[in-house]
Amino acid sequence: MRSVFVTGTDTGAGKTLASCTLLHALRARGLRAVGMKPVASGCELAAEGWRNADALALWQASQPRPAYADLNPFALPEPLAPELAARAAGVQVGLEPILAAYARLQAQADAVVVEGVGGWAAPLAATIDQADLVRALRLPVVLVVGMRLGCLNHARLTAAAIAAEGCELVGWIASGVDPDMACREENLALLDARLGVPRLGDLPPVRDPDPAVLAPRIVPPP
Repeated sequence: MRSVFVTGTDTGAGKTLASCTLLHALRARGLRAVGMKPVASGCELAAEGWRNADALALWQASQPRPAYADLNPFALPEPLAPELAARAAGVQVGLEPILAAYARLQAQADAVVVEGVGGWAAPLAATIDQADLVRALRLPVVLVVGMRLGCLNHARLTAAAIAAEGCELVGWIASGVDPDMACREENLALLDARLGVPRLGDLPPVRDPDPAVLAPRIVPPP
């Protein structure tokens, strides 16, 4: 079972729900699966330090549950693009701390699900794109497509960008972000035909979704 990097068609596409559901799907197969959110902006100060809601969701879905500092090496307070949030915090985001934390997670798990930030082209730092991290980790990519009007364009552009930057797209997950989307099934069929990789799951638009309940709806990539 390979670890994967999860990206999305945009901010709010449903990456965290898809990543948590994937973790539960892996665990249901008897695997040790842990999540990772290398860079997270928009954190709240807890007794233990800065904590991000998406990173905590990944921590809750992980088994075993790793040290938070390994799961989220860069926890940035301001809810801004990571480059701006890091600047506001006086923090320099770098690859080495992320790679070291990933190695520690990898040592305790059969699979690591690494969730990116925003859409694929959202930078992690002034000189670091998400593609740089994916290549450094040598991970295949799973694309979460927020099912809403415009998703065909966003999904195809993202898939093309992933390929252009020398990374491997191995599958996609439909994320029901718009419960009123017209012709949803037809759009799923169009995406299946054009993305050229398997659809690994379809997460319906539900209120207060439970990743453990949704886990059977995702098939992890081989």
